[in-house]
Amino acid sequence: MLTVPGLCWLCQMPLMLSHWGICSGCARAMQMPGKVCPLCGLPAAHENVPCGRCLQKPPPWQRLIAVGDYAPPLSTLVQQFKFHPRPELASPLARLLLLRVLQRGKCPLPDLFLSVPLHARRQWRRGFNQSDLLCRPLARWLACRYSRTALKRLRATPVQHHLSARLRRQNLKNAFRLELPIAGLHIVLVDDVVTTGSTVAEISRLLLRSGAATVQVWCLCRTL
Repeated sequence: MLTVPGLCWLCQMPLMLSHWGICSGCARAMQMPGKVCPLCGLPAAHENVPCGRCLQKPPPWQRLIAVGDYAPPLSTLVQQFKFHPRPELASPLARLLLLRVLQRGKCPLPDLFLSVPLHARRQWRRGFNQSDLLCRPLARWLACRYSRTALKRLRATPVQHHLSARLRRQNLKNAFRLELPIAGLHIVLVDDVVTTGSTVAEISRLLLRSGAATVQVWCLCRTL
């Protein structure tokens, strides 16, 4: 995928502001279809009431917000961002996420942004941590604190998308360490894609055990 400065990454139409990266029409096309549960981010009957799944087994975080499903055209942008790589997509994608957060409303500003960490070896191979690149503009735009090093991944776990939900949970057991005091803080945890939620769940439990007041999960894609 090639783009010209000042043109939308997807439809190649001129942008009113070139740094937006994605036009309003394409942005609307990537939004999550229908109503979603405020806790798990999956389709639900009501947007302000937890779904039956979450009433029976609440997730460890207090809110999950996603731009859309892991499907084209959003998944195409995420793959370009991570694997080709196109780190210049970080700001346009972070803007989509912020617009979705503002659209959902009733979302208090966090005290601290945290990014889901990669193991040092995987980050070295990729050259960057995509969640870190998303956090930077979000924290700047909202004038919130962000710590890139507060969370550390202790071991190089197998790639998650090849594993079942049960193996994902086992794979991530005690895989993270917190290196910053967070007692009483309202935290937003940022990731690019949430599939089963095992990674953000493991980190959320760690944050809440360490005294966090609340944990929200913000992500680009919530796989339906």
